[in-house]
Amino acid sequence: MRRRAYDRGVTESLLVLVANAGDGSISTFRLAGGSLERLAVTEGLDGCSTFVVDSGRDLVYAGVKGEPTGIVTLRLDRATGRLSQISRADLAGGGMNYLALTRDGSGLLGASYGGGYGIIAPVTDGVVGAPVSRIEFPNLHSVLPSADGRFAYFVSLGADLVAQYSVGDDFSLKPLEPATVAAPQGSGPRHLVLNEAQDAVYVLTEFSGELLHFARDTADGALELVGAASAFDPSKGLTHSRYGADPRAEHLIWGADLHFGAGGRWLWATERTESTLSAASVSADGSVSAPTIFTVTETQPRGFAISPDGAYLVAAGERSTKVALYAVDEDRLALLQRVETGGGANWVRFV
Repeated sequence: MRRRAYDRGVTESLLVLVANAGDGSISTFRLAGGSLERLAVTEGLDGCSTFVVDSGRDLVYAGVKGEPTGIVTLRLDRATGRLSQISRADLAGGGMNYLALTRDGSGLLGASYGGGYGIIAPVTDGVVGAPVSRIEFPNLHSVLPSADGRFAYFVSLGADLVAQYSVGDDFSLKPLEPATVAAPQGSGPRHLVLNEAQDAVYVLTEFSGELLHFARDTADGALELVGAASAFDPSKGLTHSRYGADPRAEHLIWGADLHFGAGGRWLWATERTESTLSAASVSADGSVSAPTIFTVTETQPRGFAISPDGAYLVAAGERSTKVALYAVDEDRLALLQRVETGGGANWVRFV
């Protein structure tokens, strides 16, 4: 019999933040004893669909839309769950769809889907400075740094590629050789993760529903596409999507979010048309195998997160006002609770 992750009792008490883009708010939950309790809802964050947390400093950097678009820095009160604004950086050219911190929170990376640009900016005492570097590709959807902060990877859904850069001491971005690595044409690469060993990058595609495996040279940071596996339920008759299509109306593949489970043995992904969560197995050589179990979750699941010990998963749906809490048993999920969060929930992070 397999040992269930949620029997280990590792997770004692954590906070979970959920962005509700439709309501312009972030909900704060406490996870304790296998149950979620909503502590607070912080409003006034128009169109917030991404944020990143500096847990060591209890700071949250949230992308907001409207006029002007920008990045709001909020301080987290862990006792009450409330977020209070301490600074704001306005942006020209479109709001952020993905934010990531690098170098112990001293730098902030961002990707703008609508604006088609990416940035890296210094951060001092929670204040986001002017971008040092700005890059442009159509429909940039995500960005992550390497663990050592020496490299950064921007994913362009519109150009079907990953742009790869070295990061200078001054946060300047310098293209690697080659400057970009292609994803399959028309696949729509969306979100990415790096494994713990930093020798692999995985990208989930929106239109083809694939998990792309890129080998990564840990010395020079360069990527090479070496494999792929599907990440959608083959029994549902979904077909390849395309830019500008209505996936729900045409019953098309609609990949969204991607995260590792604890230990890196499972790679979890969401598909929004059939509202599923699934886990692909990751072999010792880094190759991935297609999931065999698909769990129906909150409607149109754009975002989810897994607790640091891998024991719990929290999923949000864009067409649901609730989040679902699951116990994780390798590639299986057991529903524990559904809790109200807000409209258009689409981003989840443990703190």
